[in-house]
Amino acid sequence: MIKVFLVEDEVIIRNGIKKNIHWEQDGFQFVGEAGDGELAYPLIRKTKPDILITDIRMPFMNGLQLSTLVKKEFPQMKIIILSGYNDFDYAKQAIHIGVTDYLLKPVTPKVLLETVKKVAAVIQNDREKEQMLQQYQQQIQRNDDQKRLQLLQDVLAGRIDFCAAVERGASLGMDLAASCYQMLLFKMMPQTQQQSEEAVACQQTLSDTWEKEPRLLQFTRGVDGWALLLMGDSTEALCTLVASVRQNIEQIMRSSGNLAWFGGLGRPVNRLNQLMKSYQEANKAFACRFLTDSRKILSSDEIGSLFGKSKKMDLHAIQTGETNRHAIDRFLRSGTLQEVEGFVEQYFCSIGEVNYQSLLFQNYIVMDCYLAVCDFLGALGLSNDSLSEQVRDVNLVLQGPMQIEQIKLYIKTLFSETMTLRNEKSERKYSRLMENAKTYLDENYENNDLSLNVVAAQVNVSPSYFSSIFRQKTGVTFVEYLTRLRMEKAKELLLCSDCSSTEIGYTVGYKDPHYFSSLFKKMYGCTPKEYRMHRGEAK
Repeated sequence: MIKVFLVEDEVIIRNGIKKNIHWEQDGFQFVGEAGDGELAYPLIRKTKPDILITDIRMPFMNGLQLSTLVKKEFPQMKIIILSGYNDFDYAKQAIHIGVTDYLLKPVTPKVLLETVKKVAAVIQNDREKEQMLQQYQQQIQRNDDQKRLQLLQDVLAGRIDFCAAVERGASLGMDLAASCYQMLLFKMMPQTQQQSEEAVACQQTLSDTWEKEPRLLQFTRGVDGWALLLMGDSTEALCTLVASVRQNIEQIMRSSGNLAWFGGLGRPVNRLNQLMKSYQEANKAFACRFLTDSRKILSSDEIGSLFGKSKKMDLHAIQTGETNRHAIDRFLRSGTLQEVEGFVEQYFCSIGEVNYQSLLFQNYIVMDCYLAVCDFLGALGLSNDSLSEQVRDVNLVLQGPMQIEQIKLYIKTLFSETMTLRNEKSERKYSRLMENAKTYLDENYENNDLSLNVVAAQVNVSPSYFSSIFRQKTGVTFVEYLTRLRMEKAKELLLCSDCSSTEIGYTVGYKDPHYFSSLFKKMYGCTPKEYRMHRGEAK
């Protein structure tokens, strides 16, 4: 709602303006009034109105002096000057200051309201243009982020040589030439709405900090957090950079309260085509977040010291089954298929080699993992019959002695199948959610107040969750999808009805015909009238 503030020293006129215009009914919020500029200024700074209506001639501080102060501090604020003096000098000063409109007294409520509405339309148009610009900039940033991540994936997979990688990196503003490289994976894991808000603030602070490091490249991995590529012109320089980044992350995250976070650091490598090795080591360390306390960055070199090596049979390890089960459950709920191998390897490390060489322990490990999977599938509404026969019949594994690598392979297969079932069920859930959301959009696209929050509430999910899923499933943002939907409906009406373009714009959800026309031209390269004239030849 557009906020209005009134400054007028004549009480009768001020009360007449305030009471004879039905502000809320006409879509405005009357946020305050004052009898002169000096009294008004602190109130304006507090209420931050969109439109200031002020008389010129007032005691203590006149309207032009007030307008000068306001424009310096709030350049976007629109000012309407009221004056009983038809003095050209006042008008010139008002234009110089940047006043939006200039009305001569006496002014009727009807004329003033029409002027306020005209100014409000300008404000609304400016806001929509600003929103479009922000969306455009965000889209460019998302496209760049995707290209950067794709380049990293191509380097890791060995699909691109050093020369091509450097050239592609340069086109994206990244310098990939270095003497040594090291990968760091990092993720925040908020559990509550408050922690989600804290995570957003930390994310921005971290991103800004990383942006200042010329030898650090950050890649967004969506729900999996970030991949950081650390580079150095020497081993010593890289070591210094890694230590600095670890320290900065720990300092920033300490301010986040109880927000859980974790990082996995690989070993340094000397060539870009060896980066996959550092990434795999970082991923193994990263998988340890399910097996140890969060809020730390763990390097691949530190994994051994984290779990240690038991030299004798430790029956206490069986008694800590609840801890192991909790780690398995957390992994099944939020781990990825790519992390299965690393998690299982570190899971066995946490048990200890002496322990898992025991046949008793082997049987316990297999049964514990199997029962954890059964419980997890049951919570999803699935049965163990959904698993393949080779992992479903656990007796085949327990009926005789097996090599430890065979047991690991069984558990990796068990977890991989379980997480695939999890993903398929989640995909079906997302599909139903998206189907309901698209149906609602098809039926309500003409509603000018339609927003992401409205549709998220309709499908019973949080706005942030819905935004993430919508972008993931459609490849575009919610606003981009809604705009395309409305424009396609507008094209149909332009070709199949005799309604004016203004009427069509209003029908598809746009109150401002100029905004509708500018959006249409941006999308199709022509105005709605030109499109109709050429009967849809323009694409």
